[in-house]
Amino acid sequence: MSKMRTVDVAIAILKKEGATEAFGLPGAAINPFYSAMKADGGIRHTLARHVEGASHMADGYSRAADGNIGLCLGTSGPAGTDMITGLYAAWADSVPILCITGQAPVAKLHKEDFQAVDISSIAAPVTKMAMTVLEPGQIPGAFQKAFYLMRSGRPGPVLLDLPFDVQMAEIEFDIDAYEPLAVSKPKASRRQAEKALDMLTAAERPLIVAGGGIINAGASAQLVELAELLNVPVIPTLMGWGILPDDHPLMAGMVGLQTSHRYGNETMLASDFVIGIGNRWANRHTGGIETYTKGRTFVHIDIEPTQIGRVFAPDLGIVSDAGAALDTLLEVARERKAAGPFPDYNPWVKDCTARKGALQRKTHFENIPIKPQRVYEEMNKAFGKDTTYVSTIGLSQIAGAQMLHVFGPRQWINAGQAGPLGWTVPAALGVVRGKPDGTVVALSGDYDFQFMIEELAVGAQFQLPYIHVVVNNSYLGLIRQSQRGFKMDFEVSLAFDNINSPETNGYGVDHVKVAEGLGCKAIRVEDPADLAAAFEKAQAMMGEFKVPVIVEVILERVTNISMGTELDNVTEFEDLAEKHQDAPTAIIALLD
Repeated sequence: MSKMRTVDVAIAILKKEGATEAFGLPGAAINPFYSAMKADGGIRHTLARHVEGASHMADGYSRAADGNIGLCLGTSGPAGTDMITGLYAAWADSVPILCITGQAPVAKLHKEDFQAVDISSIAAPVTKMAMTVLEPGQIPGAFQKAFYLMRSGRPGPVLLDLPFDVQMAEIEFDIDAYEPLAVSKPKASRRQAEKALDMLTAAERPLIVAGGGIINAGASAQLVELAELLNVPVIPTLMGWGILPDDHPLMAGMVGLQTSHRYGNETMLASDFVIGIGNRWANRHTGGIETYTKGRTFVHIDIEPTQIGRVFAPDLGIVSDAGAALDTLLEVARERKAAGPFPDYNPWVKDCTARKGALQRKTHFENIPIKPQRVYEEMNKAFGKDTTYVSTIGLSQIAGAQMLHVFGPRQWINAGQAGPLGWTVPAALGVVRGKPDGTVVALSGDYDFQFMIEELAVGAQFQLPYIHVVVNNSYLGLIRQSQRGFKMDFEVSLAFDNINSPETNGYGVDHVKVAEGLGCKAIRVEDPADLAAAFEKAQAMMGEFKVPVIVEVILERVTNISMGTELDNVTEFEDLAEKHQDAPTAIIALLD
């Protein structure tokens, strides 16, 4: 063994654990770590413009591909405090990221030293572990445990806080003797799988609810195989969207109060049995529990024991990694099918397909200013099946989930539970790092886009090309819509007459000029007939200039997007599709 600085030890461990993509900002207290990173050269670093942005970049990178763990770097305070929103977004959606902060020396921690803050206590509620490492000899074990926790059970983020003197200290270390800890994941037993299949095959109208835990487990192919083997329709959650392609015959639509399909809700209400795998019964998916559960039997499979029964008590709960559970279910299902046929669910599948072909929302509007529905119709036409969409929250995300199409796992990347405004730009940059050869398209309203717009400069500096569709109604649209219940429209307008950009016609911020000032390309669209050409031009510009390209679409100021209070009480504010031309990019053509 040889003596080396703890920061050099940390870099060696990060490489052996496979975490080599970092996003952050250097500072005095984290400079020793940066010096080790520079000396080694094995970790790629992307310099963010804001530390919260760096945390969202790490989050996007982790979500982009199986096994990814993004790194976020900065000082303990204020960089560490800036990371908290990013940690919360990752924690809420079970995403592993590792935040590393540089802290004041150990002897100064109780003396209110400059930029010294108890970041581990602040981060504890939104991490699987937050630890200030007080002894140099603890560094290897702290990093080893961090990776174990991020990968074991329900994935999630970790924060390690490294005092300056701990970073500079030398310890004996041999990377060849270091081994990552074996990951711990519970597995469904054969008896549990048999019981679950007994309950499913006793039903007449069963459904599979496929959650994000399946994607985390890299088990989308197993889910598709199980659904096809049983011939049972699948309802993906928002975090599970893409587990099976939208055009798969067993894809029955999404369910919920907002990010849902009319046919998905109707199919859920018509079912008599539901097996949820890797999902957590989020309230925007279920709506009222009585409506959601009435007349249905439930099996719930989740990796985290305390999730079982948290929202409602299932008829059977199974604690298991989604992939392990699917493997066991498949083993039993194959044996049973070999021994004799499953119940004939073809009539039920045909009913689900009929709803999918009949209950559609209209997307083809020719209004000026543009209606948002038309934007998603044109996006469906412009972008191929390999496209990865990135979005966070707002009417843009809700309408996008209702009308866009996703054709594979990790192709809808969404901060689903926390939904922090500003997440989309930096997260999209992280996704581009994780999918360097893929087509990445982000979707934002104007407010989400403005929150961390400075991170566009990161995309220009590091040549991280993607297309960002900004639907601009100069409003906090989702909040304005929710204020309808209070009979007010208060402090939610972003409109003003821009004295420097009269061409914005009272819509306020000139996103085109700002984006260009940050080194990117931008196009403004005001006529729906120009959308197709704008998307084509954006793709050409992205390929030519290797920078983010913004397509800003000027929307009508007020649009209310379909949503409600219960699965059977969703308000449709716009005309519904009556013929194929009303929804020309629907997966199943509406019969005229």
